[in-house]
Amino acid sequence: MKLLLLSLNPGAMRPFLDGVASGAPLRVGYIDDAQVAYADAPWVLAERRSIEALGHELVDITARDLTAADFAAMLSAVDAVYVAGGSTFALLEALRVTGNDDILAERVRGGLPYIGCSAGSIIAGPDIAPASLMDDPRDGPALTDFGGLGLIGRTVIPHADGLLAPYPPSLIEETIATYSESHDLLPVRDDQALRVDGDEETMIASAPAAGE
Repeated sequence: MKLLLLSLNPGAMRPFLDGVASGAPLRVGYIDDAQVAYADAPWVLAERRSIEALGHELVDITARDLTAADFAAMLSAVDAVYVAGGSTFALLEALRVTGNDDILAERVRGGLPYIGCSAGSIIAGPDIAPASLMDDPRDGPALTDFGGLGLIGRTVIPHADGLLAPYPPSLIEETIATYSESHDLLPVRDDQALRVDGDEETMIASAPAAGE
């Protein structure tokens, strides 16, 4: 498996994607279900631009709107997937109610490179319950459990430096205090990312985009 799990800053994406096809332009499937409720919010546009700025083609994928067969076909037509940030619970629900969660996990285990940002990083783990203080579980009313994709054995806690306004240090501290005994947590700062290559997991630097 090849995964890159970001908290916020996109700096680690270029070397990760360059490694997929020796620097050639890629078709990147942009799974946007976590952002559907936010439409053209500035942070959504900035997240998309961070990939486009690398010279790759974005293929929009809204998992909630796709049958399992159509979702699988779209994944077959891209070189990597990017699972965008936003509402963790809305994202997992969109994948779960369609059965597309199993398809995505299967394809990533089969070699499809996966980039997650914030919510997209959280769902890569075994359980998204630790995100309950950062995001609203009511965004995923159809969820009967909070099991994630299980691609890694820990639940990412993004924005762990507390620098992003909606996630102050007090909220990060409360999240860790509430869930650290029941869950294996991985706090990730906004200038960090977790890179997974097979069984090897490495925390690496991920700088802000140029101009930030």
